[in-house]
Amino acid sequence: MASYVLPFEKPVVDLVGRVRELRALAIEDAQLLPELHALEAQANHLAKELFRDLSAWQKVQLSRHPNRPYAMDYLERLFTDFVELHGDRKFGEDAAIVCGLARHHGRSVVFVGQQKGRGAKENVRRNFGMPHPEGYRKALRMYELAGRFGLPILTFIDTPGAYPGLGAEERGQSEAIGACLAVMARAPVPIVATIIGEGGSGGALALGVANRVHVLEYGTYSVISPEGCASILWKDGSKADVAADRLKMTAPDLLRLRVVDEIVEEPAGGAHQDVDAAARLVDDALRRALESLDGLRPDELIANRYARFRDLGAFAPA
Repeated sequence: MASYVLPFEKPVVDLVGRVRELRALAIEDAQLLPELHALEAQANHLAKELFRDLSAWQKVQLSRHPNRPYAMDYLERLFTDFVELHGDRKFGEDAAIVCGLARHHGRSVVFVGQQKGRGAKENVRRNFGMPHPEGYRKALRMYELAGRFGLPILTFIDTPGAYPGLGAEERGQSEAIGACLAVMARAPVPIVATIIGEGGSGGALALGVANRVHVLEYGTYSVISPEGCASILWKDGSKADVAADRLKMTAPDLLRLRVVDEIVEEPAGGAHQDVDAAARLVDDALRRALESLDGLRPDELIANRYARFRDLGAFAPA
């Protein structure tokens, strides 16, 4: 993975690099453990201090970080016995969405994740994480399969939005997304969605109609990208930083507005600094969510999901 460092994260990246080097040495020499623990504490403290006052635009940049773990990075660490299913049985295969059957701590589940690429060739194959209609219809197959066999659905959201090209529109992009929303809303199984990077527009919501929605600490979720919003409101895409603040798309705002149910903490400096630690934190959140839903009957799961989304936007008059 090519090294990429945002200007504001450089002090943390340097310190995390030293921690990584010392951790490797401590494997051979246990006497280095006290120094390692002290350096880890220092890195955590520095990251919290530096990242405490990040702007919304800086958090957007972190959510898009090219070194950030993608859906398949979590798949490799959290799931076993994965069997990938391909194609929508109507048009073709879309590599921007990866889905299939897997086991999570021994329990059979359905995995659906949006996948970006690393490097030019894979990004082209994955269409930069922007699914076509066939990708959403493939996800739709998985939702229906989960409902028939009583399998929990675990989705991983990470997309700038659904692909807006002419071919995608001709093949029914909006209909495919709408069908996903309808089938997820009626699914008689637990659904947990995790926003691992950026969640853009209906392209993200097609994986987001869940009983529990989690967002990573530096993830974002919005009805439109900041650049798109700025272009519409001010006819100036360079005002994306202003739009990011107005959209209230960062994790703390999403939790305050009850768009998400839980913020999953990230390792010092972000999930891309320690992918294994980030995966463990996501895993803990998934296990808690599934345990909280296990006692609900199918009709109660559907009612729970319906009530959750009906509650969005509710307010009390002043």
